[in-house]
Amino acid sequence: MSARYDVEGLVVVVMGGTTGLGLSAALRLVENGAQVVVTSRSESNVIAALALLGPKACGFAGDASLPETAERAVALAVATHGRLDALYHVAGGSGRAKGDGPLHDLTDEGLRYTLDLNLASIMMSNRAAVRQFLNQGSGGCVLNMGSVLGWSPSPDYFASHAYAAAKAGIIGFSKSIASYYAPDNIRVNVIAPALVETPMSQRAVGDEAIQRFIAAKQPLDGGRVGTPEDVEGAALFLLSRAAHFITGQVLAVDGGWTVSEGRTAR
Repeated sequence: MSARYDVEGLVVVVMGGTTGLGLSAALRLVENGAQVVVTSRSESNVIAALALLGPKACGFAGDASLPETAERAVALAVATHGRLDALYHVAGGSGRAKGDGPLHDLTDEGLRYTLDLNLASIMMSNRAAVRQFLNQGSGGCVLNMGSVLGWSPSPDYFASHAYAAAKAGIIGFSKSIASYYAPDNIRVNVIAPALVETPMSQRAVGDEAIQRFIAAKQPLDGGRVGTPEDVEGAALFLLSRAAHFITGQVLAVDGGWTVSEGRTAR
């Protein structure tokens, strides 16, 4: 039997809620009585996710790096349920195909694409949610998806410097707005996984050298790549009423990444 979380009746927007970490959390949210709005760039992913999530969910296809997508998601939550209680921003991804990588190889396109997808998108969704919380006068909760790469690099295997900058930026941004909006009872936290098996991580998950590295770098539970289920409990806790006195925090769900040296051939 899965754990129970105090999210009954909450209205939650999950940006990027149709695959991987976002879908995992959305499933647990509805299982625990929340109402969710999910978004994805892929129409087919939205259709498949809504079939799994059932009547407590609605959603649409939209690009999280465009401001109108978050605004539409918040508006849909309010139109359907009368309010917004929480935002969980998971949408993001690798910019390698666009030219992200070590700084000397980083292309202008890779820089812009990666920062828009992973940092600007969060700033826009948080803005839409905070505006709604202020209009409601009810407070609210924001949870942003970070990464251990924002402060604990892996130079041999994960040298995507625009991505790391974006994830570090999420921490600074989230702490800044957590401080500013605490008097309005708006909580803002960050969850920071290490390597988790998702559609984005297939390159790394399929690499034998990275698997050997992870066995030492993420030593918990036998030394393995994480799963979305490893992250969902922490996410649901931070979204829940039980975390009502927590803001401005970064929670690493990393299998020991940030306290382990790992081993490389370098």
